[in-house]
Amino acid sequence: MDRDVPLDAAATEALEHVRALLKYIGEDPAREGLVDTPRRVALALREHFVGYTMDPAKELARTFSEIEGYDQMVLLTGIDVHSHCEHHMVPFVGKAHVAYIPSGRVVGLSKLAKVVEIFAKRLQVQEKLTAQIANSIQEHLQPLGVAVVIQARHFCMCYRGVRQPHAWTTTSKLTGVFLEDPATRTEFLRLISIGQEPATGF
Repeated sequence: MDRDVPLDAAATEALEHVRALLKYIGEDPAREGLVDTPRRVALALREHFVGYTMDPAKELARTFSEIEGYDQMVLLTGIDVHSHCEHHMVPFVGKAHVAYIPSGRVVGLSKLAKVVEIFAKRLQVQEKLTAQIANSIQEHLQPLGVAVVIQARHFCMCYRGVRQPHAWTTTSKLTGVFLEDPATRTEFLRLISIGQEPATGF
């Protein structure tokens, strides 16, 4: 249970801030249903933003060179993205599609998904998130090129502000041959469109 998880000094301080926010919105932090809410929120925040404690370089450090000369596209589609907007600290959710063309080394497929998770589990804007994923893979794997596309719904637009619950934001970051070679770029865009629709059910 949440109440059994020990809290460090920073988390204990966070409890007081959550209580203050509850008062700010007109609630009573002492009422029965809210007594344990500050602790739950503090622990949830630790989980939501665990990416600050993780290093993408470590995930991409173990590569494999025995790939029989494979030099074509490696593509992982439909990676779940759960992040929080740094402007309002509310969620944005969607899918990421990540591709690279090896230059002698490949990485385990799960590591691509892990890199997405690491950067998503931080306060973000979608444009920066897209670039961080691509740049990290480019830097550590040194492939011929990287392509990242993210499609997401932003709750700061869905239920507040302009209130557009059906609007999707699409961002892309291309490097190397994906940027320079139209045929490679077209192949990538064709492949991510096969059987892919914006995520539903959020």
